[in-house]
Amino acid sequence: MHASEPRPAPDDLPDPAEPQTRYVVVRDARSSSALVIAMAVVAVLAGSALFVSGYSMGRQAATTPGTPVGQQEAFQPFWDAYYAIRDRYAGGDVETKTLVEGAIKGMFSALDDPYSSYLTSEEYRDSLRGISGEFEGIGAEIGTQPADGSSDCSTLGPECRLVITRPLEGSPAEKAGLRPGDLVLAVDGDPLDGLSVDQARDRIRGPKDTTVVLTIGRGATTLDVPVVRDVIIQEEVREEDLGGGTVGYLQLRGFSEHAADGLAEELAEDVAAGRDRLILDLRGNPGGFVTAAREIASQFLASGTIFWQEDGEGNLTETSAAPGGAATDPAIELVVLIDEGSASASEIVAAALHDHGRATLVGQRTFGKGTVQQWTPLEEDHGGFRLTVAKWLTPNRTWIHGTGIEPDIVVSDATDPANAEGDPALERALEVLGVPAADAG
Repeated sequence: MHASEPRPAPDDLPDPAEPQTRYVVVRDARSSSALVIAMAVVAVLAGSALFVSGYSMGRQAATTPGTPVGQQEAFQPFWDAYYAIRDRYAGGDVETKTLVEGAIKGMFSALDDPYSSYLTSEEYRDSLRGISGEFEGIGAEIGTQPADGSSDCSTLGPECRLVITRPLEGSPAEKAGLRPGDLVLAVDGDPLDGLSVDQARDRIRGPKDTTVVLTIGRGATTLDVPVVRDVIIQEEVREEDLGGGTVGYLQLRGFSEHAADGLAEELAEDVAAGRDRLILDLRGNPGGFVTAAREIASQFLASGTIFWQEDGEGNLTETSAAPGGAATDPAIELVVLIDEGSASASEIVAAALHDHGRATLVGQRTFGKGTVQQWTPLEEDHGGFRLTVAKWLTPNRTWIHGTGIEPDIVVSDATDPANAEGDPALERALEVLGVPAADAG
């Protein structure tokens, strides 16, 4: 209901019963006309006020579309900036889609959370494929090679080279003749100096059936190697028999559905072969789906909590072990190898097995990522985003974010698990399982 100009109520008039307070209203034609005109003016003014008020509200709603009424003041600076760029920017045409995506990026940047971010359509697709164990690329594992012989480097350049550590079997990289130890000096003619390993990897990856040219340093020779990209299914599970066939060694490199199924299959074969001593190698494993973490931990735990999730309102949800694991028999001894590259889902598994006393942890303190992200696509080809929606806690309700998990047995000089020779952490794990060094191979 709209407000209107108030009319005088009876109480607003003088009381005619009061003595010596008598009012005579003289209504001649002239005074009556003036009164009508005055009332008309009041009515018009009142209507104008209502019109102006309604116009202002309508104009504000039109310039702040979709903004809740209670938040229009807070969002007004955003819309002022948007319309200023749209209507007055003199540096060239700017697509609305570009401005919208830039605004979304800004919102996620304001969270100051490295695990929450906006992704373009291509980035969103590639990221989900990576987590799911599939990607489009050349099929080669890469790392860094410091010129000074130190253990690690992060920014590529003359003192830190990108190196092929292993072409996957049957991959485009292997078919193109790439070898372990090849240095990648440039991608499509562009040097990699100043990039991180992840940024260099993104340059090498690309759509299926497209060609990327890698400039390779091989000894004293430099050569350009064209590689036709394809869809690559990552080799996330590697099995090996150690200790004269008495110990099953399982290396896990990711947490996709493929990884969970592959590990269950390999583990069942180990148990069927009578191997009652197992090593689960989670070193360098950055994680993946929490559902896969539950399935993998459940291979070793018959019951109990795998992890807890705490949402933004502090509500706790328990995730318990699924039945039917292949190695839940307590008589099967288990050692889990971890290091600073073990993160997220790797830490969920390591913590669950440790808190339940199911495994001995050997190696180095883990990375320390205790949050869960949800991936959401946006409409109209605007890509998508990943957003931190929960914390995960160990079965003992410990939040390991930023601190990681300390192993039971620390091996400070642990090496790359891909290196089969001289692996102190693996050797220590075999000792824990009672395998003499002479019988470790």
